[in-house]
Amino acid sequence: MPSSPWVKPNTSNRPIAVIGGGIMGRRISMMWVAAGYSVILCEKSIESYDASKLGTKPGEIKLTASLEEAASNAWMVIEAVPEKLDMKIDILGQLDKTAPLDCIVTTNSSSLRSSQMLEKTTHNFRICNSHYYMPPEQTYYEVMSCGYTDPAIFPFLMDKAATAGFQPAHAKKDSTGLIFNRIWAAIKRECLLVMADGVSDGRTIDDMFKSWFKADKGPCQMMDTVGLDTVYNIEVVYEQQRGVSPRAKDWLKAAYIDKGNLGAKAGEGLLG
Repeated sequence: MPSSPWVKPNTSNRPIAVIGGGIMGRRISMMWVAAGYSVILCEKSIESYDASKLGTKPGEIKLTASLEEAASNAWMVIEAVPEKLDMKIDILGQLDKTAPLDCIVTTNSSSLRSSQMLEKTTHNFRICNSHYYMPPEQTYYEVMSCGYTDPAIFPFLMDKAATAGFQPAHAKKDSTGLIFNRIWAAIKRECLLVMADGVSDGRTIDDMFKSWFKADKGPCQMMDTVGLDTVYNIEVVYEQQRGVSPRAKDWLKAAYIDKGNLGAKAGEGLLG
């Protein structure tokens, strides 16, 4: 890999910018703010989050509708818009032109690879995946190269994430879905197929899952929480890039999404 002009940015007096204030964008913002970092979020509102468990003084959060304002002095930008490749390509292109050269430009995509998002970027040495999970109590944090990312960025990001209470993990090869989501996607898909085939319902699936794995929540509740439209968009990616069957995705669309039932954020979900 050619030498990179990237140098470690000063994180003490510069914010983190989060682009996209949906469920994930708000959660990401809350977690970094709770750890004492300043965040600029492109959104209208922000929920509260308990910082006491980290033993930190909460940082500051600023809301803006301007991508340029959010990214112009950031040391890290986190793209957290819906799981649509064209949208992410456009936003990363804008961020690459706006953010300072030492700013790390990341995508929170849970299925799309940052290597697919370089069509409109130039400074690819500072672009990578950095994926967060829901809910905030699930603190694993995955990073993955776009194929050109300066290798020094990964220990830097993972160290910063660890000090903020995350559990960092490095996906060492280009992978649709990074690490855990490849496994989790198969579980979600089979749950949907059990329902689509009329074998059982969401509550029974969740009760059995929680009993077997001593979990607090089951897969149907977790899909309802993140949003069934997001689950659908992720399945579209897996169908296109990994050749999985579209049957679970198509059933979810017809049975829920087309009726405006997106889970916890709108209408009914897999648990009713």
